Amino acid sequence: MKFLYNFAISSAEKLLPVAARFNQKLKSFTEGRKNLFEKLAAEVSPTDKTIWIHAASLGEYEQAVPVLVEMRKIFPQHKIIVSFFSPSGYEVKKNSSLADVVTYLPLDTKTNAQKFLDIVHPELVLFVKYEFWPNFLKELQRRKIRSLLISGAFREDQAFFKFYGKWLRKYLKSFEFFFLQNKESLKLLEGMGFINARVSGDTRYDRVYSQLSQDNRLDFIEEFVDGRLCVVAGSTWPEDEELLLDLINNDKTGTKFIIAPHALKVEKLKQLQEKLHVPWVLYSKKDKKQLQEQKVFIIDTIGLLTRIYSYADIAYVGGAAGETGLHNVLEPAAFGVPIVIGKNFSKFPEAGEIQSLGGLFSVKNSSEAQEVFDKLISDKQFRNSRGSVVAEFVENNRGATKRIAKYISDK
Repeated sequence: MKFLYNFAISSAEKLLPVAARFNQKLKSFTEGRKNLFEKLAAEVSPTDKTIWIHAASLGEYEQAVPVLVEMRKIFPQHKIIVSFFSPSGYEVKKNSSLADVVTYLPLDTKTNAQKFLDIVHPELVLFVKYEFWPNFLKELQRRKIRSLLISGAFREDQAFFKFYGKWLRKYLKSFEFFFLQNKESLKLLEGMGFINARVSGDTRYDRVYSQLSQDNRLDFIEEFVDGRLCVVAGSTWPEDEELLLDLINNDKTGTKFIIAPHALKVEKLKQLQEKLHVPWVLYSKKDKKQLQEQKVFIIDTIGLLTRIYSYADIAYVGGAAGETGLHNVLEPAAFGVPIVIGKNFSKFPEAGEIQSLGGLFSVKNSSEAQEVFDKLISDKQFRNSRGSVVAEFVENNRGATKRIAKYISDK
């Protein structure tokens, strides 16, 4: 199986540039890795002391942020290097002030792993959540480089727990310690014989909670909301928007709606606009409209959603109406607002926990969405009580970052 894996990765490295001619995402993936080692060598000198943190994409980076902040305190003389696998993470955070160097991770071949580590030569490596690259892990173990998994999450449907994935298990021995999100992950690891693990929690709670102390004011949102009840629908896909359109088009309560689509493709935005039968405005055209006169504000840019959630009385979080995967419910949760999502969220335990506490509502269709929103909009006491439950949930789950930082500093 290892041979097949290495053959597949090596083949992908050769074929991706060809496939990239026909796919924009693959083009970003391959173009971003051109001259990767030369760029790295220009930014990292052999005498630098370094810490390397790897995140698959933007979501994992956000999990790493509070740990990055602590690393700055623990290792003030070290250069911090952040790597991404996905273009969606790299493109958004390539100029992050929290890192000294931001780079793509090269594909997981033995040669690439050796070259990358020769240049980066880290003293400590942190992998976030569930990024497991066998050749990199093997090389880290061979070089005896300290490697930790933070906010780790394991599920029974992962390859480690299938008959065809047993060969992967030995690479987990590269980790000095596993900081895990939940008891289920710990149980699965212990079942494989690992005892160097603990449930430390999810650093995302620390990340979203820290947003409360930031300046979240946005003048144009305040002008749009104009003191009305506000529903913020974040990271939506067309399937999510279909759940909300009847509610928006038929609303008689004066509620304002902010929609921040996940994909900002022109044709998708146009389709959404055509289905709205009420006054709407795009963020990119906001200076040409009287914002307070609009019913719907479509955010056709990135980087504002977390702050916009601070204006929400009710939040809808996208991704679960279809099969793309639920987006981050903890961002609105930090601001203490009740949350509505679609039906497909079984792989997102935090959503299930908030639902069990009564702060999150899952809907299957537009009629269910209408019913839930009618209750939340019309009943202020109910809405506020559900929001308090959500805020308390975030408050009670903080602390993972401190546990990880203490382990690192004590060593």
